[in-house]
Amino acid sequence: MNENHPNGGFDCVILGGGIHGTHLAGRLIEDAGVDRHAVAVVDPNDRLLSSFRRKANAIGMDALRSTYVQHVGTEPFSLESFAEATGREDELRPTVDYPDRPSLDLFLDHADRFIDSNGLDSLHRQARVERIERGTNGELQLETSTGRMDTAACVLAIGHGGRNRVPDWARGVDGIDHVWGDFDPEADATRTIVVGGGITAVQLACVLSERESVTMVSRHPLEWEVSEADPPWLNWNHIERELHQYPRASKARLDAVRDAGHSATVPPYLYEPLDAQIGDGRLRLLEGDIETATTTEGGVALRLQDGEVLKGDRVVCATGFEPAFQQPFTDRLAADLDLARGYRGLPMLIDETLAWETTDGAALPLYVSGALALGVVGPYAPNIPGAKRAADRITRAVEARRVEPTNTPVRAE
Repeated sequence: MNENHPNGGFDCVILGGGIHGTHLAGRLIEDAGVDRHAVAVVDPNDRLLSSFRRKANAIGMDALRSTYVQHVGTEPFSLESFAEATGREDELRPTVDYPDRPSLDLFLDHADRFIDSNGLDSLHRQARVERIERGTNGELQLETSTGRMDTAACVLAIGHGGRNRVPDWARGVDGIDHVWGDFDPEADATRTIVVGGGITAVQLACVLSERESVTMVSRHPLEWEVSEADPPWLNWNHIERELHQYPRASKARLDAVRDAGHSATVPPYLYEPLDAQIGDGRLRLLEGDIETATTTEGGVALRLQDGEVLKGDRVVCATGFEPAFQQPFTDRLAADLDLARGYRGLPMLIDETLAWETTDGAALPLYVSGALALGVVGPYAPNIPGAKRAADRITRAVEARRVEPTNTPVRAE
């Protein structure tokens, strides 16, 4: 805690201990010079990056889709240097027409070193934030499951809030789980049906088919793309030119992001393992719409629109997330703090700082990173590159508030 701050509070509290929250915490310490005792990362999990580790394990992830310069650390080539220093260059996976990608183990070991070197684990407060209110001295007051926290600035790095997208036909049917929900990858099964057509579905289907029979059902033909969006969207000048030309939090911005993103696509390096599993008869790939799901004795039956019935011991939905800006927590937050929202609940953010504007045009010291910042950061917003672009702006904003503190919310231009 910061003894120089009113009420002995923090300079910055980050909600979310995933890749975005962890990277930002390191940036505040390394780049903005914020004392580590004045930073806190609030996350209900038992350690930083727990959610990422759990999801990677659930789908048997072997390597990242992102390149070796996209990682949790602050120096672009630190992961490459880490691989060289530890004799693990072979874990930088070659990719056709694309820079090398790190193995999952290399990525996480490098992340752990970054966490250890900055003492970030000591910043972690295992708790849930239940409410945020304005304080009398311009600070924000956070009510958490373990008590109140006062802070000069707060960052929302909460992802999709654990809201997984489940098809209507799957709701309430025993034997159907979402891959990011209660799915247990180690559970015994001989026949599994994987529903989805993106990278998560393909990775999961390939891993499971090594030990059991798998049917993968996609609503559309598989689409192959190396990355989540075209490379120019990594560049802030491109983002300003192509995205910020439209009104903030508008339908035009959301449409531009969706048009630019390669959602529900599969990287080409997964073609070979997918083709091999299909060729060996371990994996069946179907295209079609599912109409109904029924629990049967010992399993689940799915009826497709063309009348075919699939039976399996279990069904796993790899069907993505609900929109981050349409979750109960952000609804409550917007109501409590009188925050402005646009099309379909998009946060009304200041482009230069990612501060969330109020309905009367003021920008509270409440900043956004991750999926909630889609309308400002662009299609890479939920991913590692988005964490870096958001941190560039948020770090400068927090540093500016420390240099020139104010008790009055900044009014947007």
